[in-house]
Amino acid sequence: MKKEYADFLLKKTKEDYDTIADSFSLTRDRLWEEFSIFQSYIKEGDSILDLGCGNGRLLEFFSDKNIDYVGVDNSEKLIERAIDKFSKSSIKPKFVVADALKLPFKDESFDKVFSVAVLHHIPSSEYRRRFFEEARRVLKPGGILILTVWNLRGFTKKNRVIFKYALLKIFGKSKFDFGDIFVPWQNKILRYIHCFTKKELIDLAEGVGFKTMEKGILKRKKTKNSNIFLIAKKRAQ
Repeated sequence: MKKEYADFLLKKTKEDYDTIADSFSLTRDRLWEEFSIFQSYIKEGDSILDLGCGNGRLLEFFSDKNIDYVGVDNSEKLIERAIDKFSKSSIKPKFVVADALKLPFKDESFDKVFSVAVLHHIPSSEYRRRFFEEARRVLKPGGILILTVWNLRGFTKKNRVIFKYALLKIFGKSKFDFGDIFVPWQNKILRYIHCFTKKELIDLAEGVGFKTMEKGILKRKKTKNSNIFLIAKKRAQ
């Protein structure tokens, strides 16, 4: 993908989430039950970066632990929802508007980085690599990245969409890379999505200095949807 089009998609995604912030936030009022497998990685006193925090729902995981939490998102509107949501709570998280590709934190600032359903919105292999590089940079030595992306390739309806965009790419009618699609949100916008395979995700992480600890598929109990998850440790240089 050409850099100019990748930059356009990054800007579009930010604007899209500002546009749908209210309706999107209503559908993300709590974490899905299957994400509870990540709780064993959280320890008392951890410094945690929630990368692409949206309205801050990940904080449910940490309600029973004393942790230092920072949530970042490039959507000002979603950060406003997060701040408002916890304004009267006993939990005092920090929320920051920031770009995942250029985080405003010093090297080795966090014990854990969580990123739930964010990376698939990052266009181009170059920018996806930069995403992992930034996550690695802000992690302490031995720090852990816990990441999920949508698992769309096993979903029959989405497979047809992937095939359609692949054909457009082959015939020179699309600026997308293979695996890129648009997915509608309530008939309001078309969101950019990259459809990952587990191998692609692992290769990206390990290529910038992570060691895979766990990987797999998280299946939604109430729907046919699922997520690919990756848990990886920062390797020493």
